Amino acid sequence: SRMDNQVKEEKKAAQTECHDSCCHEEKSEHSCGEAECSPAHCNDESCPEHPHHHVHGHENSCDCASCHALDNIFAENEEDEQKEHLEFRKAITMLAAAGVVFGLALVAEELTPDIAPAWAFSAIFIVLYLAVGWPVLKTAVKAMLRGDLFNEFTLMGGASLAALAIGEMSEAVGVMLFYRVGEAFQERAANNSRRSIKALMAQKPLTARLVIDEKIIEKDPQEIVKGDIVQVLPGEIIPIDGYVINGSSQVDSSAITGESMPAAVEKGSEVHGGTLSIDGMLLIEAAGPFKDSTISRMLEMVQNAVERKSPTERFITRFAKWYTPAIFALASAVIIIPPLAGLGSWHEWIYRGLVLLVISCPCALVISIPLGYFGGIGAASKNGILVKGANVFDAVGNVEFAIFDKTGTLTKGQFKLAAIFPAKGVTEKELLDAAAEAENGSTHPVARSIMAAAGERPVEENAVITQIPGKGMVCSKGAAVTAVGNAQLMLDYGVTAPDVREQGTVVHVEQNGKYLGALLVADQIRPEAKATVEELRELGIKGVYMLTGDRKETAEEVAKELQLDGFKAELLPGDKVEALKELCGGDTKKTIYVGDGVNDGPVLVTSETGIAMGGFGSQVAVEVADAVILDDSPQKVATLLKIAKKTRRIVWENVIMSLGVKGIFLVFGVAGLAGLWEAVFADVGVALIAILNSTRATRIK
Repeated sequence: SRMDNQVKEEKKAAQTECHDSCCHEEKSEHSCGEAECSPAHCNDESCPEHPHHHVHGHENSCDCASCHALDNIFAENEEDEQKEHLEFRKAITMLAAAGVVFGLALVAEELTPDIAPAWAFSAIFIVLYLAVGWPVLKTAVKAMLRGDLFNEFTLMGGASLAALAIGEMSEAVGVMLFYRVGEAFQERAANNSRRSIKALMAQKPLTARLVIDEKIIEKDPQEIVKGDIVQVLPGEIIPIDGYVINGSSQVDSSAITGESMPAAVEKGSEVHGGTLSIDGMLLIEAAGPFKDSTISRMLEMVQNAVERKSPTERFITRFAKWYTPAIFALASAVIIIPPLAGLGSWHEWIYRGLVLLVISCPCALVISIPLGYFGGIGAASKNGILVKGANVFDAVGNVEFAIFDKTGTLTKGQFKLAAIFPAKGVTEKELLDAAAEAENGSTHPVARSIMAAAGERPVEENAVITQIPGKGMVCSKGAAVTAVGNAQLMLDYGVTAPDVREQGTVVHVEQNGKYLGALLVADQIRPEAKATVEELRELGIKGVYMLTGDRKETAEEVAKELQLDGFKAELLPGDKVEALKELCGGDTKKTIYVGDGVNDGPVLVTSETGIAMGGFGSQVAVEVADAVILDDSPQKVATLLKIAKKTRRIVWENVIMSLGVKGIFLVFGVAGLAGLWEAVFADVGVALIAILNSTRATRIK
């Protein structure tokens, strides 16, 4: 049963809790010194922060199995799900039968007490109590033997046994019955919520058809290596990132990017693992191993995100550790002090103390808050946004400034050669060929557009090509040097470039100290960029800015068209960090930075929340960013803000409701205005309502 699995889950819960307590600092070295610290590492005796063994999990906080509802979500299979559903039906059927018998006995005792002697009713209630409460009592004893006194099982079991002892038999049965029903539905709701994110697993390919010597061999995708040829039939999930070498198809990438419109692929097209080939057979050459594929990294990021707690979650974890013992101490005081002071009978004050014990478990907080963030993570992933932890939602929910990179973020990054301005005595072909010599070694979009116009060509054997960050490219062939880039690079080589007043990116070319001319490369603003800026302002962003290494004239045109609040142009990669601090007044904790990953690493780290655009194109951006947008739409930034704000609102609704209701019933319990029936609602009922409220987060769009 669910409770019997508790002990097996505790070791992992302990690892994760310990890991979160010491290694939760973002964007800094882990306190244990490990670059790749994980819950498993924190369980190792070699971890310097934890030279001890972790023997149990939630210590003085909630110990109910529902609190482990987020564990092993990626290890479940369909058989586990069916077994879980069957166990739920069996439990509810048994509890319903017990409820019917309990109801009949309760009515008979109240309306026709002479129908049977009092001991007969007592016997019925004791049998019902044992039938319903035995799993709780058994788990409570196991917890106590481990030294864990303050958990829901010990509190509920102890309170109901004490109620039996003072003669409140019907209430003891009622408390245990409704507690078990509430727990069953709590777990059901929690499991349904977590599967919103587990749906990603449906996109994880189970097998790959490897083509070897014209034979098809089914293999685990993890065995695929770079260069393998894989066959994908219509209606199958593409198992690996690669390039189509034969065939054509419509490919549905909605599970990865959130884009609902299928895209046509043919020979030479790039495809990603986890996408669906709809109507054609494809032969795909693997671009790398499965662990480097889009779907593999996506699943890994989502799984890691579940384990990274937000500040709110960490606060609730600490709060729960003292809340339950504090209420237990209060209940003890209520039981002992008033009778000794002559303020009433022992029976009366024991009963009131038991009410406090039932209310004392913080399950509504401990379960619902992680589920709320979990739902937000699922909602973001459905929209093609991967967040690396619940902490991102808290950070994004407080930002006041949004700062964008220009090329590839606000613009399409699809440059085309728009004009050629050769110097006197230089032909257009000579200018273009000279530029191509140096740009042949660059992957920058501007360089690719020049190479597309000049024609692809191999790099000459004696050529040494060097990239000058923020300036351009230099090609050296013996004593001959060709420099291609901005006006500042020209000055470095003793050439003063003329001022070219055209909208677009101007690339100057010099060779051996002689100015050859300039190339004008034009980019296009993304059609949704302006709507994104307006939407961000509606969401409370005070300033939307742009940083770029491009010319001031080009940046000014883009900023004017998008109605930005400001911009910084002609920046070297290292200058972007200082520019960001200047734009946000030095308070980087209230900024988000959105970039395409090209030279954006330092500024992505400096901002409170770094968002990488364009999926997994830049490994550096994926590593340092807090969130990754899997398509090229800047509008997803506004979507992320909406999800973050709504998720945090749901979480705080649960916090306020749980603490508010429990506080009211604690007062009522001490005053004698609330009995055990009301206490069960304050515990189980509120927890169930909070969980159901948390499931709303999965439906955020």
